[in-house]
Parts: sequence; structure tokens; C-alpha cells
Amino acid sequence: MKSDIIHISSDGSGIGEALTQAEKVAEYIQLNEKDSVHLRLFTEEVMGMMKSLTGEQEADFWIETNETSYELHLVSRTQMNVKKREKLLAASSSGRNYVKGFMEKVRSAFEAALASMGEGYGDAVEMGLVEGTGVHQSYPEWTLSKYRAEAKEDEWDELEHSIVAKLADELRVRIAGSNVEMIIYKKL
Repeated sequence: MKSDIIHISSDGSGIGEALTQAEKVAEYIQLNEKDSVHLRLFTEEVMGMMKSLTGEQEADFWIETNETSYELHLVSRTQMNVKKREKLLAASSSGRNYVKGFMEKVRSAFEAALASMGEGYGDAVEMGLVEGTGVHQSYPEWTLSKYRAEAKEDEWDELEHSIVAKLADELRVRIAGSNVEMIIYKKL
């Protein structure tokens, strides 16, 4: 089953509808109380990340379910304003986007993927979302499982404090054509 598609903006519009949609899906597929809470928490985390995106971003959100799992999807079709992003980064003391916490790293990966579709893609290369240059450029995906496997000792604390990192079976950020997509997978 695929839920209704909810249009979300980084200004907060659509967030309430997305949370209501998560509750409806939990009821429709008869999730127990614990799994219902997890679905709600995942939705809240995704919506929080969406609100923190740099610039005016828009995306579509929906939930897909089957008898053994569910997936939360967030797909953005709009490119980040690269010039605005560069201005924001230049305003920081280091000129780099300092990210703290696991979901901030996911947000950064999502923004880097958006920026890679524009004029610059240095952050996307650094996050592992873009490999190569020019016509030889490819777009692999950033995954929670790969991040866990390669996490340094100091990054484990971030993982331990993240609801998504603790409860999700997988999280992917990928570039698919002109879209940037984030998917959270959870087995039932």
C-alpha cells in the first residue's frame, strides 16, 4: 500500500499533514503501539530534517507498506540554490558546513546531493554521493549501514543518540535522475 503523497516545504507547510498521514498508516496496517510510535518518531525526524534544510526546499513525502515492512520516502525535485548555500557556508568561521549529530549528517548528505545537481558538488563528493567528474560522474547512495560499518569511534556516540540510527533497519539518501530521495526502511 502507498499512502497519500504529502507536499512538504522547509517553511513547515505540510508537516502536520505528514504526521497525520503516519498515524493513519499505522492504524490502517494495524501496527501495535510500539511500532506505531516508531513510525511517528521516524516521521517527526524526517520533518525536522526537512525544516532544517538550507534555503527554500520542497519535497513530497509518503509511506509504503507491505506485510513485512514499511518505508518512509522524502523526494525533492528542486535544486538547492547553490549561490545561497555558498553564501551561508562562507558566513561560517571555517567556510565549511559543521554538522553535529546523526540526523544533521543525514540532512547534510541530502543537501549535498541537492547541490551536486547544480553548479558545485564538493560536499557531495566528500559525503560519498558523487564519484568522478563530468561525463564520468556517477551517483552512488549514502546508507546508514555503510555509515555504521565505517563509523569512527567518536561517531558511535552520535549513532547511540539518534532515534533513526537506533530503530531503522536502513536509511538511504540517493540521487535518482533529477530527484534526491531519502528512504527510511523498517521491518515489522
